[in-house]
Amino acid sequence: MADRNRPQPHQVQVHPQQQPLIHRYDAGKTSLLPRHGPSTGQVLAVIMLFPVGGALLGLAGITLVGSLIGLAVATPVFVIFSPVLVPAVILLAGAVAALLTSGAFGLTGLSSISWVFNSLRQATGQEPLDYAKRRVQEGTMYVGEKTKQAGETIKSTAQEGINVGGRT
Repeated sequence: MADRNRPQPHQVQVHPQQQPLIHRYDAGKTSLLPRHGPSTGQVLAVIMLFPVGGALLGLAGITLVGSLIGLAVATPVFVIFSPVLVPAVILLAGAVAALLTSGAFGLTGLSSISWVFNSLRQATGQEPLDYAKRRVQEGTMYVGEKTKQAGETIKSTAQEGINVGGRT
């Protein structure tokens, strides 16, 4: 009894607000449908796309039927001529592969030459042909100097051989 007269501490209780129950079919309907109607541009786009899509679908059907009829007619011809057709297809596939391979090698070679020329141009700051011409001239001068030195060495060795041979 004495506890009743004693002041109790205040307690605050927070209850989360509950959402009203929505039927599960209604939730999907509200999230999929827009709140306002489609715009005029959207309506015109749909009106224009239906005939185009229908025409394309019709053409696809006609193409499928034509392909199936062609396959039904051509299958016996393929079976009859298969001893000739199979080697011809193999030969044709090899020729196409060789042509594509040679083209790939040619493109690789051209791109390699282009890369070398561009790297020479960037490294030297001048055109590759001018650079090559200058390098050939330097090489020619170097070979000329070495030939002159070798000739002088042979001449001096020969002179020493004559001098030594003449004294003995």
